[in-house]
Amino acid sequence: MTKIRKEEVLRDYRIASESRQASLLGRREVLSGKGKFGIFGDGKEIPQLAMARVFRQGDWRSGYYRDQTFMLAAGLMTIEEIFAQVYGDTDTAFNPMNSGRLMNNHFATRTIDERGEWKKLTKLKNSSADISPTAGQMPRLLGLALASKLYRQHDGF
Repeated sequence: MTKIRKEEVLRDYRIASESRQASLLGRREVLSGKGKFGIFGDGKEIPQLAMARVFRQGDWRSGYYRDQTFMLAAGLMTIEEIFAQVYGDTDTAFNPMNSGRLMNNHFATRTIDERGEWKKLTKLKNSSADISPTAGQMPRLLGLALASKLYRQHDGF
């Protein structure tokens, strides 16, 4: 059994607390008319923290649109980027997950760099673009799992 260090517990607690507060504040911004739409991740912090602990470079997330705590814990997003989504910012520098083209808390990492070249996806933590219907997520995540397994077996990627 792996022992969890005090620093890891405190980090997880901080991320869970920040994510919950972002959900509450984001919902307030949407209900007051300042934010464009409100889907948030409150209530799902603990399982998402656990998932982030086992998520490795080369893995793909085929997620649920409320996975904001996971995205924070995996280091794929910041609180500022969550609010860039809430306000519908179209600047990729501030809203790299969807540039204002999806509902907030729909996450997608970029697979192509600024030059149009494929990124080294086995060296990155990856997220496929979210879809809202939960029944549609299962076939996609199984396909991504198989593709990831096959992809890792080939050199040169």
